[in-house]
Amino acid sequence: DLSGGQWQRMSVARGLYRDAPVVIADEPTAALDARAEHAVFATLHGRTGGAAERITVLVTHRLANVRFADQILVLERGRLIEHGRHDQLMALGGVYHELFTLQAGAYTVPA
Repeated sequence: DLSGGQWQRMSVARGLYRDAPVVIADEPTAALDARAEHAVFATLHGRTGGAAERITVLVTHRLANVRFADQILVLERGRLIEHGRHDQLMALGGVYHELFTLQAGAYTVPA
């Protein structure tokens, strides 16, 4: 039997294999280790690569994975509260900034 991560890899591979103009990925790496997660997002980024005819909708709470998105939508209680690119949302200093900073802080090692 396959592990949760192996099933998740199979699902992602099937979604990318079809080469559809729109891919919706809801937490596509939740069961993957860091290396596999990196590979999935490198593939997703390479799949779109700025091409206007391809859209990837990514639902995630891991904000490092959306840093290079053309458009980031921040939802709270089912409502759109912020949108923009990573740099714009960080400069705004709102919810995205707060959550991104919290997550990034977990990787900061005090000197």
